[in-house]
Amino acid sequence: MRPAVTFADRPPATADLVVIGGGIIGCATAFYAARAGLSVVVLERRAALGTLTTPASTGAFRLQFDNAEEIELVREGVELFDAFEERTGLGGWDIGLNHGGYLFCSLTDATLERSRRLVERQRQWGLTDVELLSGDEARSRWPWLSPDVRGARYRAGDGWLDVKRLTAGFAAAASAASGIPDATPGGGATFVTRAGVHAIRVESDRVTGIESSRGSVSSPAVVVAAGPFTAGVAALAGVHVEIRPTRRHKLVLPDLPLVPDNAPMTIEEETAAHWRPAMRGALALFTDPETPAGEPHDPVPIEHDWAFGLLDPGSDHALARVAPFWREAWNGGAPTVHWFLQAGQYEYTPDRRPYLGSIGPDGLHLNGGYSGHGIMAGTGGSRRVVDLLTGAAGAADNPLRPDRPIQAREHDIL
Repeated sequence: MRPAVTFADRPPATADLVVIGGGIIGCATAFYAARAGLSVVVLERRAALGTLTTPASTGAFRLQFDNAEEIELVREGVELFDAFEERTGLGGWDIGLNHGGYLFCSLTDATLERSRRLVERQRQWGLTDVELLSGDEARSRWPWLSPDVRGARYRAGDGWLDVKRLTAGFAAAASAASGIPDATPGGGATFVTRAGVHAIRVESDRVTGIESSRGSVSSPAVVVAAGPFTAGVAALAGVHVEIRPTRRHKLVLPDLPLVPDNAPMTIEEETAAHWRPAMRGALALFTDPETPAGEPHDPVPIEHDWAFGLLDPGSDHALARVAPFWREAWNGGAPTVHWFLQAGQYEYTPDRRPYLGSIGPDGLHLNGGYSGHGIMAGTGGSRRVVDLLTGAAGAADNPLRPDRPIQAREHDIL
């Protein structure tokens, strides 16, 4: 019998750890904390787990980052994805893992040079399987690429998965912590939905618990894993966190036969417009750098005209710039077939790297600020946060601590 998530109408009176937020990050945190032998309560404001920002993602992961720290976070996550059933004790649990690859396509010499410099740095960090391809070499593998593609970088080991199944798997494994291989005895997680947290109790500069719409919990430790709401939740403990929630859309085009079902995630370097095969069609995105940051939203408002920036071949970030079959899809009526939009928010930090670890009063920890990379980096990040709060890792060895010096870097385009 497959393990089920342990839900309760009210939280227990006490716990070793309270996790605020029941998305992919909160559930991954609960998994690692339960494995470490902690009693965990996860509080989710919405009616179900993983229903705000988590499902608005493409479920994609890549090691092609521009810094060694995030490469290692994602590498750890991918290693767990590859062995998910074994590592969680959930036999037969399918997370829809697909190593379909990531293909970054350059249309100009400037982005070709940027890719070359990036791959050189990646090789210094131990990422040695990223290929640099000429335009002709790329088209020999993917004939649907435009003749305007001058070159590409590709890593076959990147890919995507089913984010809902991954989230539910972490929650189920945390609930049945005794089934996790090598788990410390005594751990386990209880999940409470419709539980909005309205206070984090602090006494003598130490966290003592929380108060929620479903009841209070006494606990010496709280992890804030609230995605775009992280800053507001941390403020309940008197802590300022700089987070810039920024709306991002996802275009879902099921049953579009023109989309090659064996294509990799395909990205235009110049604009960051990208797509991958899904549901006999595609998922498509565009991370517009001009989108202003704003307040966190639930639900996130949708702007339907956004979709035509990807679909209309006349757009300056049209998918057809890299893959001309999208022009055929437009001319063949793609705008009138069944498609829909989802919207979430990236929670950008000033350097677009996550906040992991202790901040403010003793016992308060952050696990957020992944800047759009939570699915891929959140597994490794959650394990590190739990190691920090249990003392298995020291703060001095944490380059992603929330109070780190913020340094400018050449940001990822996605």
